[in-house]
Amino acid sequence: MPKVAAELQYSDEHEWVAREGGNLVAVGISAVATDALGDIVYVDLPEVGSMVTAGETCGEVESTKSVSDLYAPVTGEVVETNPAVVDDPALINNDPYGAGWLFKVAAESEGPLLSAQEYASKNGGDLDGADGVASA
Repeated sequence: MPKVAAELQYSDEHEWVAREGGNLVAVGISAVATDALGDIVYVDLPEVGSMVTAGETCGEVESTKSVSDLYAPVTGEVVETNPAVVDDPALINNDPYGAGWLFKVAAESEGPLLSAQEYASKNGGDLDGADGVASA
């Protein structure tokens, strides 16, 4: 069963949020989502400097099984993207809560987020201890 990192919060659309100090948050997709998607082969991220709105699409993830929209879990300005996942999308499958982070936002507000326990209960993931989260 896919792991759910206990120290993160999650959207209903399977994005995770890691607070990095102040209003800066890192965003990625959960292991539950990567497990359902299969091998990720392409990712389209929002541009640095663009505004994202919680609950709205901001990119795309393509796997060998399907193409899925990427939803912003927070509202704010994108301040950084992860070039490593653009170059090697398999990082998202291999380390969704670490090296597979997608982008960082200077958050002005957040959409409805679930605790790790709520997300795991709703989506069938195994609640995991602190494994380390996104860092650049």
